[in-house]
Amino acid sequence: MSAQQHLLRRDFSQHSGPDFGAAGNLDRTKYINDPIHGYINLSETALQFIDTRQFQRLRYLKQLGTSYHVFPGASHNRFEHCIGTSYLAGKVVQRFAQHQPELEINERDIRCVTLAGLCHDLGHGPFSHVFDNAFIPRVCPDVVWSHEKGSEMMLHHTIDENNIDIDESDISFIKQLIVGSTARVPGEKMFLFDIVANKRNGVDVDKFDYIQRDCYNVGVKSSYDFSRLMLNSRVIDDEICYSHKETYNLTEMFHTRYSLHKRVYSHRAAKAISFMIVDAMIIANPVLKISDAIRDPRLYQDLTDDILRDIERSRDPELQPARDIISRIHTRDLYKFVDEFILPADLDSLANSNNINEAAIVGLRADGDDFVERDVLIDFCRIHYGMHKENPVDHVGFYSKYNVFERLSISSEFISMCVPQKYEECIVRIFTRTPSKRKQIQRASRKLMANLSQRIRSVDSSNSPVRAAVSPPNIKPNAGLTLPDNMADFSTKKCCLDFTKHKC
Repeated sequence: MSAQQHLLRRDFSQHSGPDFGAAGNLDRTKYINDPIHGYINLSETALQFIDTRQFQRLRYLKQLGTSYHVFPGASHNRFEHCIGTSYLAGKVVQRFAQHQPELEINERDIRCVTLAGLCHDLGHGPFSHVFDNAFIPRVCPDVVWSHEKGSEMMLHHTIDENNIDIDESDISFIKQLIVGSTARVPGEKMFLFDIVANKRNGVDVDKFDYIQRDCYNVGVKSSYDFSRLMLNSRVIDDEICYSHKETYNLTEMFHTRYSLHKRVYSHRAAKAISFMIVDAMIIANPVLKISDAIRDPRLYQDLTDDILRDIERSRDPELQPARDIISRIHTRDLYKFVDEFILPADLDSLANSNNINEAAIVGLRADGDDFVERDVLIDFCRIHYGMHKENPVDHVGFYSKYNVFERLSISSEFISMCVPQKYEECIVRIFTRTPSKRKQIQRASRKLMANLSQRIRSVDSSNSPVRAAVSPPNIKPNAGLTLPDNMADFSTKKCCLDFTKHKC
């Protein structure tokens, strides 16, 4: 590095103390008023990252992606969520430093944990998880990519492009904090990895912020209190543990997470719009080279939810089908939900494309049906408390007020007799690109699920007659979702308003 370049680098080493913001007599700390956490102070360290093109990009990524099209209040963005997560991360680590000096938390620990909270979502693409979970697997099936990898890429790019002076060891530490780790990291305090992305049990400040922020914006009430969890926590044996009084509060947190997935994140209309956006981006990809951005941070920093507006503004004739799909979203002519099946726990292994696919449904068309594979869309939706079939609270460490130095495990039977016995459900949902064929597709998909049930019962009967007699697995259709035969009479399209009938 030349002397001139060195002068241009932003040097963190000049600043000390948890605020890292004062140089001489000049106070560079800024404050913002956040609707969730109140006044948040942004240190100069944080501002080195926030005041960059790469971080400001997060203003144009909706936190809840397509759910904003269903819940008008869900207009919040990744930008404020990252600031909120950073704020909570800083509060947690500074509290431990104050109340447990034996942990020997230093300024580097505080700085890196706070920056990990700030930068943990830098790699999200358009419409959040739609990009990395649906679009990229379709256009780059041989590429293993996630928004966490995107965050690593954008973290390096942000530092390089803005001449931020930070040690390579700190960058590596921040990346590890963002991803989370349960394996021992040489030279680092393992409890610090529980703060931003907790891989032990999922109790972390990322969850604290997004649950509270999402509930606030979509209008869903939450009864759990993350501030109590933060106040009633301490480090025992290099792990963050909580007071035994917080067992039910933690159970409520994970239930709220499940409820948000069930009611908001996986909403049927939001999923239908996700299918439409993916279709539009797949059509546009050969022209706009959208997927190339995952390999080039200079392209990725300009990739936001505005990609739909880019498609709309284009006059390229090859993008006309994509523009038509986006027009359908605007006019609420959406892909339609057809049916759903909540699979019994014994049968959730059936939820894959080998057993349930478009061709299998088309193969069960009735006489006169004319739908094709292109008309059918299948969604395998798994909703859980955060650790799939396991209860995450079983993996949380607790302590008693009579001995704050001993880690305890508290099973659900000591929390409440009314806590769930199952912590994951698997739902198969059927959608269609062609609303007029909903009834045909529903009829065929129900035949397929009935055939799968019969096949499993036959296997169980031959392998274990006793099991088959006691609890025969069965996939039942929901009678409340049965479509009427005369679907044409139940059109949901808006009626045209005739203003000629209303004269002054």
